[in-house]
Amino acid sequence: MRRGLTVVFTGDGKGKTSAALGIALRSCGHGMRVAMVQFIKSPTETGEEKIAERLKPELDLMTMGKGFVHHPFETASFPEHQKAAAEALELARQRTSSAYWDVVILDEINIAVGLGLVAIEDVLSLLRNKPEKMHVVLTGRNAHPDLIAFADVVTEMRSIKHPFDDHRLPAQQGIDY
Repeated sequence: MRRGLTVVFTGDGKGKTSAALGIALRSCGHGMRVAMVQFIKSPTETGEEKIAERLKPELDLMTMGKGFVHHPFETASFPEHQKAAAEALELARQRTSSAYWDVVILDEINIAVGLGLVAIEDVLSLLRNKPEKMHVVLTGRNAHPDLIAFADVVTEMRSIKHPFDDHRLPAQQGIDY
């Protein structure tokens, strides 16, 4: 008998989205249907977008964000980020209210909550109203304390060393995107 779990990957270390993608891959391997909604990331040539195309219809990846918020190179205004997050949240509600999906991943939703793009109350309502057997995975730094209290599994990624720390290396294909 399966009971849907709420899983949170948070912390300042690398690996939150990668861990969620590991769950997606494992779930697809068992014939489960996975929907992944990306809240902050914008459509680019990422490895996850490329593999999602190959794994359809088991894996449906929707990149809804406008990119980094409050970043020196950002091109979208804060209201544009808010609109994109509202659209991503509505899509997440649709996916989590459907019994079609076995696993729903809300990538970088913790960042969206922390930036005020999404209300924590809306996230918790979504989780409370999901089908009983659905697993939901939420990623991003600084998970809200109420989400941590609600979740069944919480893992914190802690950065010990990363090439970005001293600006030695740019993001690496296959590792970072």
